[in-house]
Amino acid sequence: MSELQDVLRGIEEGQARGDRMALATIVGVKGSTYRREGARLLVPAEGRPVGTISGGCLEGDVRVSAVEVMDDGIPRLLHFDLTAEDEAVWGWGLGCNGVIDVFVEPAEGAFATAGAIRRAVEEHRFLCAVTVVETTPDGPMLGTRMLVHPGGTAEGSLGADLDAKVVAEATAALDDEGSRTAELTDGVRAFFEVLAPPPRLLVCGAGHDSIPLVKFAAGLGWQVEVLDDRDGFLKPHRFPGASRFVKTEPIDAAASAEPDGRTYVVVMTHNFLRDKDYLRSFLGSPVAYIGMLGPNARLEKLLEQLRREGYEPREEDLRVVHGPAGLDLGGDGPEEVAWAIVGELLAVRNGRRGGFLKDRSGPIHERPRAERATTASSS
Repeated sequence: MSELQDVLRGIEEGQARGDRMALATIVGVKGSTYRREGARLLVPAEGRPVGTISGGCLEGDVRVSAVEVMDDGIPRLLHFDLTAEDEAVWGWGLGCNGVIDVFVEPAEGAFATAGAIRRAVEEHRFLCAVTVVETTPDGPMLGTRMLVHPGGTAEGSLGADLDAKVVAEATAALDDEGSRTAELTDGVRAFFEVLAPPPRLLVCGAGHDSIPLVKFAAGLGWQVEVLDDRDGFLKPHRFPGASRFVKTEPIDAAASAEPDGRTYVVVMTHNFLRDKDYLRSFLGSPVAYIGMLGPNARLEKLLEQLRREGYEPREEDLRVVHGPAGLDLGGDGPEEVAWAIVGELLAVRNGRRGGFLKDRSGPIHERPRAERATTASSS
């Protein structure tokens, strides 16, 4: 999400300076590709590009098209078929084996909605941005945009005859939380990009070893909040990546932070009683993950103490508890432990086990739920 913010900021700043720019967006992928739908590359006429759409392999061809788009002002859809092992594919130097569609347009076309998209990202709101990427002579112009909010509220229009279908498709994409390209009428296709709020990480305990965890998670674009009952530890200079500091007693942490289903919790105070109260506070809340530092035996002692105090956790509440927190990387020290925890957070968020990719029998990237359902129904 931080890359998207960088691109949107680049569009707005370039527009303010009067720079000529082109924006390239991946709007469709099939098979194995380095980046997925929604990855962007902002190409200015002068200066360095912002963002990336591949491992550096497609950028050269896309930049050539970007210059043409800046010159003639006409958007275009580029199609890269990397499934055939021919000289063209080897010329791109790609190690992937998929199909990529890239929509290249003058950045001025994206400027009108860039601010709205950036605000939705910063305010942690869901949004579906719809962009026409293929059209007919009597259809909407290439690059025409429409924004659809949860509940069906829309900004902009693709035409009175298309808007209802666009809202229905965008609502389905928001429900799936999956971006996609869909056909609206014969010859008219649009890219439906779902912009979801970043995951929220609550780091309970503002000790020294919390610093790298906050830094790494914030670097991924997560909304990171630090909780502690000690004012002296909740300082911005210690956690520059934190978006919020919450002073709270451990037992009141959930009530103070108000977590939801996109919230992840890591308890790392190294104090048995504080950890017990944090655990008790978040058990039964809608959080997706509770990570506990220390060996599993310590977690069992914490749960045993809660039972002695009259609290018996439900089995379904314990399913989100991970103790010890983190992937089994054999790491040591605050930084390596933090990377192991961040790795597990990503695995849980993406529904993965966190093992070696070489042992995975299926594709590296999951297809959107709607695409998987369509394939299943047709088989």
